[in-house]
Amino acid sequence: MAWRCELTGKDRQIGHKVSHSNRKTKRQFRPNLLNVTLMSDSLGRRVRLRISANALKSVDHRGGLDAFLLKAKDDELSPRARELKRQVVKKRAEAASVA
Repeated sequence: MAWRCELTGKDRQIGHKVSHSNRKTKRQFRPNLLNVTLMSDSLGRRVRLRISANALKSVDHRGGLDAFLLKAKDDELSPRARELKRQVVKKRAEAASVA
């Protein structure tokens, strides 16, 4: 499993661990990833995603998973999240044409 957020694209970073004697060895800074289940209002079902804690706060701030996906850029999203976005857009278009 890759250390990458499925919604924001936040990835691991490479840096140095610096000892007291100023020796530098490679290390990784990993994002704080969480396995969460989010509810999609448009699709009417739950979706399991592996996202960062920062992305979870952003989803809450934007008003839910659907609002976050509609505002997100496609190149940042994982293939699964891109498919979810496509489904949400399709459902919203169907709902708008019926009403």
